[in-house]
Parts: sequence; C-alpha cells; structure tokens
Amino acid sequence: MQIIPLLMKEMEQEAATTRKMLQRVPDEKFDWKPHEKSMTMQQLTVHIAELPSWVKMALTTSELDFATMDYTPTPIASNANLLEIFEKSLADGKETLSAASENDLLPEWTLRNGDQILTVFTKYEVIRHSLAQTIHHRAQLGVYLRLLNIPIPGSYGPSADEMNF
Repeated sequence: MQIIPLLMKEMEQEAATTRKMLQRVPDEKFDWKPHEKSMTMQQLTVHIAELPSWVKMALTTSELDFATMDYTPTPIASNANLLEIFEKSLADGKETLSAASENDLLPEWTLRNGDQILTVFTKYEVIRHSLAQTIHHRAQLGVYLRLLNIPIPGSYGPSADEMNF
C-alpha cells in the first residue's frame, strides 16, 4: 500500500472543508473571541491556515524546539489574506509531500521545549497530527461561527444550516 497518495487525498479532502470554513470568517470579527482564555478569531484562523505547512516542516526538518524557534503568526488584514495564507501553506505541503518517498515518512521527528522532549513522532505521524490539528481547530472555528450566528458549512455531509433544520 502506498501511504503518500492516501495522505495527498486526505489533505485535499480536508482542505476543501477548511477552505469553506475560512471563507465564512468576517474581517470585522478578527479580534473577537468567545472567552478570555480563547484565541481571537484571527489567531485561530491563521493557525488553521498555516497548519498544512507542517507537512513541509515535518519532511524537511528533524525537530521543532519551542525554546529556540522564532515564530510570528502571519499578519492578516482581510479574509482574502487569510485564504492566501491557507492556499500557499497547502500548496507548499502538497508539493513537498508529492516529492517525498515512502521512506521519507519513517524517520523520527521531535517536538521539544529546550531539554524537555514533548513528543517523538515519525514524520508520517507529524503529517497525520497536522491533519488532526486542522480538524480539531476547524471544529473550534465552527463554534466561533455559531456563536456569531454565521451559518456553518457542512464538513462530512450537510450541516444543519444547509439542511434548514
């Protein structure tokens, strides 16, 4: 069984759903958050938009160290910017994955915070984790949209908004 074509198919399927969700985010709600401990809409959606880039990160690095990384979320001014980030992130992830071999999925990859090792995955598992994170945070976005009374698109079939329940 070839794993890369299966991952590519899953990335495409999840991207279609993610794209529909991100398209619903209104510019004027970027600073909104449902709770003081929650991310803002902008923080959440930029994170979702950047997650497909984890595929490239997994296949081209051996670790991510929170203690030494220099990460700044991509600033956005509009929904169009958000979608551009997502499409670039997705294209980079797909391009890197399509050029990989099955053996490229096997080496270990470490997530750490300095000397503290948080987890060790295979590169395949990092890619699956990025897909799981996309699904998880997309569900959070669905709650944000619902609380703002914005109709939610279907994910794995029609939503209640599409079915007029």
